[in-house]
Amino acid sequence: MSDIKILHYHKLGHGPKILLAFHGIGQTGLSCFESFSQLLGDHYTIYAFDLFFHGQSKGIHGNGDFSDQDIITKISWKKLISDFLEENKIARFDIAAFSMGGRFALATLEAFSEKTDNAFLIAPDGVSEHPVYTLASRFRPTRKLFHWVIQNPDILIKSANLFEKLGLIHKSLIRFTQFMLSDPKRQETIYRSWLAFRMLKFDVPMIYKKLNSTKIYLFIGKHDKLLKAKDVKKLSALLPEEQYFLLAAGHGNLVEKASGIIKDLI
Repeated sequence: MSDIKILHYHKLGHGPKILLAFHGIGQTGLSCFESFSQLLGDHYTIYAFDLFFHGQSKGIHGNGDFSDQDIITKISWKKLISDFLEENKIARFDIAAFSMGGRFALATLEAFSEKTDNAFLIAPDGVSEHPVYTLASRFRPTRKLFHWVIQNPDILIKSANLFEKLGLIHKSLIRFTQFMLSDPKRQETIYRSWLAFRMLKFDVPMIYKKLNSTKIYLFIGKHDKLLKAKDVKKLSALLPEEQYFLLAAGHGNLVEKASGIIKDLI
């Protein structure tokens, strides 16, 4: 079985240009990029992937189990996308990514910049790394603690509520945390994703320096409490003003807002 078969995708639109799209945590390619299909489907044929442990995609070995063998590396990702491009006879493409999908967009851009014309990064993860993610994913003892916390969400929610009362975190982050941890399946999705994707780390200025004709467009929500403008400063500082958009949106409606601007850009 070809490696690409383990990564399900939704083929949307019918346009002459190709767009590879990578969704956020807890989503699927279809649920995240439906607005892209509606607004951009005449311009793009969109391959909206279900990333590992989401939708119809399982682990890298094509099963539902998780172990250290499921860690996604830049090498394994490059091989997977290379096989996909060859299988679908794709020579050039654009990239779109939201939130967690930013890691996969950056990995794709780093590996295939010579084949990429435009990259639309919407509140992208991977530009910088939050200390909580570093602590939860990069050390064996804290990974075990992280798994225990994920399986006992009431403690985390109570702590988060206290932090919100003290003004340390925003209530929208509480709602997102409650939603993601309210279902055992979503709990496991978070745990597997955080651990499996931890090797996708990037030197953003170095990637940008190596770009030739590829343009990066960055979209951040003014009201986004999950990923703020300061979290992508390493990238936004490198971009021309016309390629950086600070939108009147939160995390949840940012993809839809960005899709309208992308329609005008293309």
